[in-house]
Amino acid sequence: MIRFKQFLEEGSTIKTNRVRNQKLQRRRIVSLRPGYRVQNGKLVRMSQKERMARHRAQVVGARKRKPMLRQILRKRNLSMRVRTRSGLK
Repeated sequence: MIRFKQFLEEGSTIKTNRVRNQKLQRRRIVSLRPGYRVQNGKLVRMSQKERMARHRAQVVGARKRKPMLRQILRKRNLSMRVRTRSGLK
């Protein structure tokens, strides 16, 4: 029998795979609920300070990634082909 809290958290995480250099690199558990993150296998609510810091970091990261966008897209398409061949997508 599962508890109510476990029932609520049941569909709110997902395991993701990352392909780099045509190899599966790692599996990671990611939260699907906005404002929550996974810590020690449980969903934990993020503080407002952490959310703002993440947002600022995303803005800076996007600005730095923009010049390399074409190369990034080409590599991503290669990785997606590898994923489909290995049956991940």
